[in-house]
Order: sequence, then structure tokens, then C-alpha cells
Amino acid sequence: MPLPDTMFCAQQIHIPPELPDLLKQFTKAAIRTQPADVLQWSAGYFSALSRGDPLPVKDRIEMPVATQKTDTGLTQGLLKVLHKQCGHKEFVELDDLEKKWKNLCLPVEKFRALLLLDPCTKRIEWMKFLALGCSTLGGSLITAMKHLCEILTKDPEGGPARIPFETFSYVYRYLANLDPSISSSEMESYLASLKGNVEARKNGMIGLSDFFVQKRKL
Repeated sequence: MPLPDTMFCAQQIHIPPELPDLLKQFTKAAIRTQPADVLQWSAGYFSALSRGDPLPVKDRIEMPVATQKTDTGLTQGLLKVLHKQCGHKEFVELDDLEKKWKNLCLPVEKFRALLLLDPCTKRIEWMKFLALGCSTLGGSLITAMKHLCEILTKDPEGGPARIPFETFSYVYRYLANLDPSISSSEMESYLASLKGNVEARKNGMIGLSDFFVQKRKL
């Protein structure tokens, strides 16, 4: 026999007191992140929330850009999200990283193409993956280093975007070694010229003004 229809009244329905705030924060996060696939992103959001992991949420809305060497769908904001989720580890498992990539609605074939730049098997050093991601956002090696500084810095947005020179030189060497057009002597000469300015300040930090010159629009 079919079950009889059950009538509910407001007193019978229990709404958890934390639900309204949870949905409010979820809505704000979705607006800031602008995921291409809301369902896919939502699954990653609530999965991370249930585990107490960093959420796949951008700090702010990004304006669309079309300067990438390849159409990965990746942006500086999304790379920063991945860094929040993975940056506390020296190495990340590729399976876990791919899952986080998918939860940001990024195409998995582009993730695998990115790894072909420096093939690995089961895991990758996080700083190297971040460097590869920065290199795909368009422009030159110097532009990639600009993205890196803006992602890693603890300075407020729009500030000098300083990071330790040790980190800068490590990533610069890594990316330069992947570029056959840059010789080892050119790489070391460039880093030596920057190191002089850093040592003069005695704080061990390098910022955008030390190496990046914004082109003026005519």
C-alpha cells in the first residue's frame, strides 16, 4: 500500500540555526569565484568545508583576461586558491591536485598538459607546480615571476608584493632551466644583479619594483 501523504507544519520542520549563515557564506563565495560549473565547484566547496580544509574560493572577483599562452582557463586568482589549499605542503600528490583542479572547473586535459612541461609520476613539488602555472598565464619569464610574487606575498593587495629572494631565485632558476633560450650564465648574471639590491636593504626580500617594469600604454 502507498504511504499516506504526510502533512507538515512549521513546528514540525527543524532548520539548523547555522544553515542561513552557511548558505550566505556559500553564496558570497560563489559570487567571488564565478565558477564555470556551479555544481562541480559546490561539491568541492562543501567537501572541503566538511573536512575543515581551505575552501576553493577566490579573494575577489577577477576580470576576464585573454593573455595566456594556452587556453588553460587558469587565472592568477585560481592559482592563489590552489596555493591556499596546497602551499602548506612541500610535495602534493597528483591525484589530490587533479581533484582540486577539477573542483575549480578547470579542464583536466590542460592540467595534464601542464605537467608535461616537467614530467613526474605520483607527486610534484608544490612550488614547481605553482611556477609552471604562473608560466602559462602569458608574457615572459619576468611576467611569470610577477604573478608568483603577487600570489606568495604577505603584503596588502597593490603593495610592493615582496617575497624572500631565496624563493624568487629558486623559482627563477627552475623556470629558466626549462627555457632553452636562456643560458646558465645569463640566468646567474641576472640573479646576481638583483641580489645586490636585496643585500643593500638587508631584509632578504625582493619586490616588483626590483625587477618588473610595467609597460606604458600609448
